[in-house]
Amino acid sequence: MYRNFFWDLDGTLYDTYPQMVDSFNQMLEHFNVPAQKRRSYEIMRQDTLGNAFVIFAKENNLDINAMEAIYYPIEKQYTHPNMAEGTREVLQAVIDHGGKNYLLTHRNRTGLNFMKLDGLLNMFSDFVTADDPFPKKPDPTSLNHLIDTNLVPREDAVMVGDRDMDINAAHNAGIEGILFDPDDLIETKANPNHRVHTMKEIEQWIK
Repeated sequence: MYRNFFWDLDGTLYDTYPQMVDSFNQMLEHFNVPAQKRRSYEIMRQDTLGNAFVIFAKENNLDINAMEAIYYPIEKQYTHPNMAEGTREVLQAVIDHGGKNYLLTHRNRTGLNFMKLDGLLNMFSDFVTADDPFPKKPDPTSLNHLIDTNLVPREDAVMVGDRDMDINAAHNAGIEGILFDPDDLIETKANPNHRVHTMKEIEQWIK
């Protein structure tokens, strides 16, 4: 049972993958590489967007910097992804039980804009984004910062994310982890404490 929840954003609170995959494949087409939507999605889900760049660059003799220069302006055109079903309800349930929500994302503060528009931002007590000077997950520094700054007891804290890096960050910080895997795609090696397919399932562990 948990009282303090640390949430990933991309692929967890929000389903940003359709936008990322579409942008990535538009970028491939720019370089006359046939789109591979399912494969690029699986690479992003199982690893990272960065690894997708590395794999496709190597296979097609492309320059990663040139790929990124095309990709990111396309991706920026998508300003408001869809919330994962049940997100608002589970965040509110945490608050209703006297707990707190915290955000830990590799996205910059632009993510806070659509959270504010959706009325979610005020449901979070604190957050770390890519604009803060911390190394990326699974390094636990950013998570430790949130825990220590907010005096969160580690024994009732949990990190929720959609990739192994989130679970590893949790364990590296001495807390538990819930893997959000809606399509059973992750062949996890991180040993999450729980694995769920929907946000609704998480409510059973709210203290």
